[in-house]
Amino acid sequence: MSDRPDLVVIAGPTGVGKTAVAVALAVRVPIEVIGADSRQVYRGMDAATGKPTAAERAAVPHHLIDVVDPDDRYQAARFRADAALLIDAIRARGRLPVVVGGTGLYVRALLRGLDPAPPADPGFRRALATLAAREGRTALHARLSAAAPEAARRLHPNDQVRVVRALEVLRAGGAAVLEQTRWTRGDGPYAVAYFGLSADRAALARRLRARAVAFVAAGLAAEVERLLARGYDPALPALGSIGYREFVQVALGRLGPEEALRRMQRDTVRYAKRQGTWFRREPGVSWLDVDAAGGAAGAARAIEAALRARGVRA
Repeated sequence: MSDRPDLVVIAGPTGVGKTAVAVALAVRVPIEVIGADSRQVYRGMDAATGKPTAAERAAVPHHLIDVVDPDDRYQAARFRADAALLIDAIRARGRLPVVVGGTGLYVRALLRGLDPAPPADPGFRRALATLAAREGRTALHARLSAAAPEAARRLHPNDQVRVVRALEVLRAGGAAVLEQTRWTRGDGPYAVAYFGLSADRAALARRLRARAVAFVAAGLAAEVERLLARGYDPALPALGSIGYREFVQVALGRLGPEEALRRMQRDTVRYAKRQGTWFRREPGVSWLDVDAAGGAAGAARAIEAALRARGVRA
């Protein structure tokens, strides 16, 4: 038996039902949830981030939701530190910590750690954000492609956060480690039960397109206008996420709402595919098709049975 503390991870693409499965699991197992979502950490960004509802938060405690403002930087290393403290606190309360989310870099950093990397360069990032606002995200990707083509091929041109970070590492002389961010190896600090949730790709795409419509109906455009009116820079990474970046352009008069929704739907489906690819490459993941399992309740039953078989308990 391992003397490392037990930790459960429920991961998978956006819209697959991770929160619903966690809430259903909480009926069966005394758990608390640690959110691993790079957008749900931001206060005031509610319409298009899929945060747990008030009822879901009442059903099971959720942590790392609404913890920073949109102009704050929240990265994998910070998530790792915050999550580690929460894991200890949750276990001290006699409950089982469950990490739930789709930000693969956060989960990987928590489980395996991050090697040292060059620190952020705020001035350089502002210059790149200005370039992206003027010439588009593809201009940043083209710059990376010219300097480090192999790294650029692994990053989508619209993935501005990671493209900027790659350019930053390259500028700091990190070409030797740019091709692949290095994670420490070994067993890691936790005894992990890692579950990946999946769904039929076509069915998930339909749900994601409908979800985007619901986000817009919930007031996404008005929320973006409020954020801009509060003085938040449109070039902030938080406002560069899917849904927000499109409706920032609507607020600035550069895009119509119908086209913004179309792009939001397209990019959400593409993002879910990339998330699925990421988690499929992670070691030790047990996969569950949520629909085939009988929905959230069925998936929760399957996870509970797997935990019981492994001797995992709060």
